[in-house]
Amino acid sequence: MSGAVASGKRERTKQANRAAILDAARGAFVELGYGATTVRDIVRRTELASGTFYNYFPDKEAVFRALVDETAREAAARTHRARRSGATLEEFLALGFRAYFELLLADRATFELVRRNAGTVRAMFDEPAIGAGIDLLADDLQAAVDAGLVPEHDARMMASAMVGATFEIGVRMLEHDPPDVERAVDFCTRLFGGGLGQLGGDSV
Repeated sequence: MSGAVASGKRERTKQANRAAILDAARGAFVELGYGATTVRDIVRRTELASGTFYNYFPDKEAVFRALVDETAREAAARTHRARRSGATLEEFLALGFRAYFELLLADRATFELVRRNAGTVRAMFDEPAIGAGIDLLADDLQAAVDAGLVPEHDARMMASAMVGATFEIGVRMLEHDPPDVERAVDFCTRLFGGGLGQLGGDSV
């Protein structure tokens, strides 16, 4: 076996092992909750040796952060793409909110992870991936200002408020059976649409 082939096989094995750990951890966090889950609980859900876990993650917190990071990046990308289609302030807001809430429903694993561990996710709002999502939203808001869709305002502060509020409303939405995406979208759109109208010209 050539060096290149062997290297490629090792890389595929590493990726498969990491994915297996993440999938197992997601299941454990959903079933047991973050606080009650141990590294042993995660490893038991894989076919890997217990020591293999530590080749990829130092502890369960690192695994949870990886899952939050994965979800935050996907949410940021989806909402960014959706907002770009907005031709009015209402569309700009509603399309972004809908993309986020529909992501929670479309990905059942994410749905359950967030619902079961909302408090732990809240404590990780300083994660780089979440910060990057806020930055991307701030850039989109500023672009909307430049295009005349949104009044002049402090885009960074508004983005922080929107991300925090949308997360909390998403958690509330997930508590209902069935979750009502349209109600959540309408609430957020009216809340921030009205707020942006009032903040026109102000920058804190």
